[in-house]
Amino acid sequence: MTSPFPDDVVSHRLVALDVFRGLTFAGMMLVNNAGDWKHFYAPLSHAAWHGWTFADFVFPFFLWIVGLSMTLSFSRRRQRGDAVAAMGGHVLRRAAVLFGLGLFLSGFPFGLAFEHVFSLATIRIPGVLQRIALCYLFVGIVVLYTRVRTQWILAGLLLFVYWWLLTFVSVPGYGAGVLTPEGNLARYVDSMLLAGHTWSHAPAPGFDPEGLLSTLPAMATTLFGVLTGHFLNAGWSSRARLLGLMGAGIFFTGLGLFIDPWFPINKSLWTSSYVFFMAGMALVVFAVCHWLVDIQGWRRWFRPWVIYGTHTLSLYFLSGLTSKLIHTIKIVDANQPPVSLKVFYYRRLFLPFFDPWMASFLHAMAFVCVMYLIAWLMYRWRRGFSGILRVRGGVSRPATCATPTCWEKSTP
Repeated sequence: MTSPFPDDVVSHRLVALDVFRGLTFAGMMLVNNAGDWKHFYAPLSHAAWHGWTFADFVFPFFLWIVGLSMTLSFSRRRQRGDAVAAMGGHVLRRAAVLFGLGLFLSGFPFGLAFEHVFSLATIRIPGVLQRIALCYLFVGIVVLYTRVRTQWILAGLLLFVYWWLLTFVSVPGYGAGVLTPEGNLARYVDSMLLAGHTWSHAPAPGFDPEGLLSTLPAMATTLFGVLTGHFLNAGWSSRARLLGLMGAGIFFTGLGLFIDPWFPINKSLWTSSYVFFMAGMALVVFAVCHWLVDIQGWRRWFRPWVIYGTHTLSLYFLSGLTSKLIHTIKIVDANQPPVSLKVFYYRRLFLPFFDPWMASFLHAMAFVCVMYLIAWLMYRWRRGFSGILRVRGGVSRPATCATPTCWEKSTP
């Protein structure tokens, strides 16, 4: 009888990684593009403070994927003889490009069109791409110049230090260990070092959910992805890999829930319990993808997610530009004061036909579909900004998988 656990899965491209990346990016587009934020289903909105919703899974999953992709990519480059110094320079360039693109999105269109207001004194410096850049820079250097044991220690140390800082360092006017939006240490650090440059819609003035101090545990999230990559490269059988991924996922998810009463799961603060919980969930979801796609060979069924997961950073940048444009372009609406392009088409294409909650959801779904069309075109053309700017992660196709669709035809 043929074993359902072939031992050569990792010798082929890990299609499950592309699928997981595509699912995560689709989730990101869904939760970021409501038609009306006052009418959006609760699971698709971030938790107000402590706790979690579906929306709170997206960013940590993406950082975890960055770490996993990094490990597999670096391993491949080392095998072909690339110098560590050259790889380090590559990490620096990628991080700089990502951070620059994030700042560009923060300022776009720089007050040059559509009566957009722009000021260097108030531009938001933190952001999603900026956090990815900082995590990629730190973790990339760590992976290149340290051993696996050191990486485990660093991940634990980052989480312990962050817990200690938020628990025992006193915040002026509030004291130590206060985890309210106004009284936490992360907000105080942001308000001191990034005054005027934080997110204007944050739960408290001066706070930023992608701020400086909370980037430390986000680096630990990325390191957990790195450590998963080391596990996949260790030469275990398919059965052992699957059981290891699921077992570790259940353990870390349980650990996050266990810590929650003392150090609550909180996405805005990126608490240590949140890191454990989300790393565990990422392991479980990836294990399911690995089982279905790489081991069982259900690849054709997941092709849309592979397409979505091919140029995610390019697509995120384009989605950010699109979102900025539809909010800044003004349209005169039937003798009413000018409204944004988004409000203009939302009132005509969605609200007349659906209740406000469903209309808002369908707008987000429409945005997901539009970005999928762009992803499909990029996939067909086998290019994108990520290739041009060299910010694409993952494992390259082996010599036996030189065409874009050979993964559909091959069997594990």
